[in-house]
Amino acid sequence: MAIANLHETLLSYTLRANNISLEISELQSQKLLGTYSQADVHSIKAKDEEAIRDMYKAMYSGDEELKELYKDYTVMPDFEEAMDKIAAKYQDELAQLAAWENEIDTQITTKSAELEEIKAYKESFKSMLQSNISDDFKYGPNQ
Repeated sequence: MAIANLHETLLSYTLRANNISLEISELQSQKLLGTYSQADVHSIKAKDEEAIRDMYKAMYSGDEELKELYKDYTVMPDFEEAMDKIAAKYQDELAQLAAWENEIDTQITTKSAELEEIKAYKESFKSMLQSNISDDFKYGPNQ
């Protein structure tokens, strides 16, 4: 009876370990999605910044008065404001994605710790099961 109980407990821990492994895989997939999302936002932000640069560069190169007032298009007052607006536009979205990714990292760490604990329990139960089976099959004067 004890052997059956130990075996059943071992199987339940194996099932739980497999479920946790699956959860970790799903969380890692979500993290990968978050990383791709951040890359997409950075790409869109870079394109917007490039469009602003191109616009001010074209404006600067076509106007002699601006060339006399400013040494470069990047020091024009409106240029910095436009770039700051773009940075502010994407800052919240990037912060939310980073927070989401950190939350997923925390969940992965927690699940990994739980998985390691279950693996230790499984080893303990395997040892007890082997010991009980060995004890059940010892007989005779050599005990």
